[in-house]
Amino acid sequence: MVQFSTARLDTSFAALSDATRRGVLEQLGSADASITELAETFHMTLTGMKKHIGVLEQAGLVTTEKVGRVRTCRLGSRGLEEEAAWIEARRQIWNARFDALDQVIGALKRKEKIDGGKSE
Repeated sequence: MVQFSTARLDTSFAALSDATRRGVLEQLGSADASITELAETFHMTLTGMKKHIGVLEQAGLVTTEKVGRVRTCRLGSRGLEEEAAWIEARRQIWNARFDALDQVIGALKRKEKIDGGKSE
């Protein structure tokens, strides 16, 4: 079984759990932006946006660079491959369980049909 870094997954999913942070990632997927631009886009204070950017930076999803008085944000170099693999592994487990449940339900329906035919 593939081993996943629990700390990395926790940090990534915590960062992705907030709608504003997911929106920031969407925005940065189109173009780099300053913290001021992001704060205006999301109708937030600079302090609030800095906190969101800090969480995204800690997760490695965003990098920032300060030039003069402007801090520019861009998508981080690491992708979400490990997180996607973890989700895919859970999806496969659930699909297998649902397939098994479908088989049980099908068997019960066939039995019910046979038993129902005998009582007539």
